[in-house]
Amino acid sequence: MLSTQGTAKRPVSRRRAIGAALLSVTAVAALTSCAEEPDGEGGKSGDAITIGLTYTPNIQFAPFYVAQEKGYYKDAGIKVNLRHHGAAEDLFGALKQGREDVIYAGGDEMLQARSKGLPVVDIATVYHKYPVALLVPEDSDIRKPEDLKGKKLGTPGEFGETYFGLLALLKEAGLAKKDADVQYIGFTQQAALKGKRVDGVMGYVNNDGVAFKESGIPVRAITLDTGDGGESLVGPSLGSTQKTLDKRGDEIRKFVDASLRGMRYTIEHPEEAVKLSKGYIPGLNDSKRQANALAVLKATEPLMRNQQGEIGYIDPQVWGRMADFMYEQGLLDKKVQPEEAYDSDYLPKS
Repeated sequence: MLSTQGTAKRPVSRRRAIGAALLSVTAVAALTSCAEEPDGEGGKSGDAITIGLTYTPNIQFAPFYVAQEKGYYKDAGIKVNLRHHGAAEDLFGALKQGREDVIYAGGDEMLQARSKGLPVVDIATVYHKYPVALLVPEDSDIRKPEDLKGKKLGTPGEFGETYFGLLALLKEAGLAKKDADVQYIGFTQQAALKGKRVDGVMGYVNNDGVAFKESGIPVRAITLDTGDGGESLVGPSLGSTQKTLDKRGDEIRKFVDASLRGMRYTIEHPEEAVKLSKGYIPGLNDSKRQANALAVLKATEPLMRNQQGEIGYIDPQVWGRMADFMYEQGLLDKKVQPEEAYDSDYLPKS
């Protein structure tokens, strides 16, 4: 997994004047380089805060379902709409149009969007360890990133966190994409690996990893370096536009606080979190799906805390390394100052 740089000095809040999972190839492609602010006005003070939770209701969003069901948002004096996107909807489209106030997206995806002109700001980290890894058969001779040279590696496409993670693994080994045989396989990881069409597939350790295990295909995860010098990517986080933060900052702080409270409760009570999520996830009344959801939540728990056990914490060193890496890999339209892309001021004060 990626380092959370737990020894890093806690960042001071940025000046307000500074502007600034889950896969979508159209998310940032739809943003134009001249876009400087969202098209719509967005909500005003006292309106419900709408958070975009990507395309499919899923147990990964349990912290928000829990916060809603346990009344944490109500306790904070705010109303919250949990909105799942349509299948063909751009990841950042509703945020740009002012129809959403907060977005759940990878920090790397936010940085990419920011390089295209959308002033999205990371206000809380959801996963402190990058959730993507290369999944290989248990008996594979791939043991470390250096072993990827010449191997057939499957990834859904040239987009999103699975692709970013693959480039980071190759970079960690001193390899370029041309040094491996990269295959774009769509979302067919199980079939591709079981059919031996590839030597390994990029997937999420807390979701795909569980799915492989349940299907009877034993796999190992080749994860990114957790050391201080490891290539870093910021995974799922909460983001908002600078306009919304300037206009509704106090309400956004309450939203973040209540959401992290839901995350903490989910970590500590995963079985209850599954039950509380039933009304949001179609088919979760099925016992087999409940067992799967619980397994995914338990695999997710280690990702949601940093090395000090904190949740929500934004690490400036990881952001700095990610900005350099993504620019060097040609993943950004232009160089982005990482300190403009996050703001710790919206996290609860300890």
